[in-house]
Amino acid sequence: MTTPGPATDADGVLAEQLLRLTRRLHRVQRQHLQPVGITPAQARLLRVVAQYDTAPRMADLAARLEVVPRAVTTLVDGLEGAGRVRRVPDPANRRVVRVELTGPGRSTLRELRGARRAAADDILAPLTTEQREALGVLLSALIDGGTGAARREP
Repeated sequence: MTTPGPATDADGVLAEQLLRLTRRLHRVQRQHLQPVGITPAQARLLRVVAQYDTAPRMADLAARLEVVPRAVTTLVDGLEGAGRVRRVPDPANRRVVRVELTGPGRSTLRELRGARRAAADDILAPLTTEQREALGVLLSALIDGGTGAARREP
């Protein structure tokens, strides 16, 4: 039996720190989204819908969000019930359902931007501008796995 070396211990500590930061980020984000009346998953779906030039298909949303289609249906149900999105038929294929933002959905997106900025400010408050820039570079390297193709989510 071999004992883990210092690098393995350090990697374990880093992994734990990342997990703790992720949990804290989710908690802070939920707190800032609560006044908007939206969940983090619903907020993400709204942001993704807004990225499309034309109303996306439900299947497109599931693929982009990397979730099963049923999860998108549930999210759309909640957002549609709040008047933030609406389902519309595809003009070329009546079996296909598309999702488009409504006026209240666009207003919610504006509120979300403010909530996300406030959450980021809370999380990043202890860091200087230079440290924030360095963290951005490091996170991009981790996100894209060294491929140089980091994708930024709005």
